[in-house]
Amino acid sequence: MFAIIQTGGKQFRVQNGDVIFVEKLNAAEGDVVDFEVLLYEKDGEVKIGAPTLEDVKVQGKVLQQGRGQKILVFNYKAKKNIRRRKGHRQPFTKVEITAIG
Repeated sequence: MFAIIQTGGKQFRVQNGDVIFVEKLNAAEGDVVDFEVLLYEKDGEVKIGAPTLEDVKVQGKVLQQGRGQKILVFNYKAKKNIRRRKGHRQPFTKVEITAIG
C-alpha cells in the first residue's frame, strides 16, 4: 500500500512509517498534519484523483523543524570588479507518515 502526496510544490511516494523531508510547514513538533493525496494503491487497486482524492487521507507526525546545510551563492561580472557572495539555508520539516487510508 502506498500513496502519492503533494506538499510544498513537490510530490512524494510514501508508505506507513516513511520519514520524509518536506518544505517548511506551519506546525509545531509533535503535531499531526494531513496531506493532499493524488494517487492511492492498495492490493493492486489504484485510485487516481482529479486532481486530488477526497476519500483517502494521509497523516503524518512532525518530528523536527530545521534548516538544511548552507550553500554559497557567488555572483560576479567580468571586468567590472563586481563580486557578491551570499549564503542560504533552506528551511525544512521532517515528517513521519503514520496513517494512509
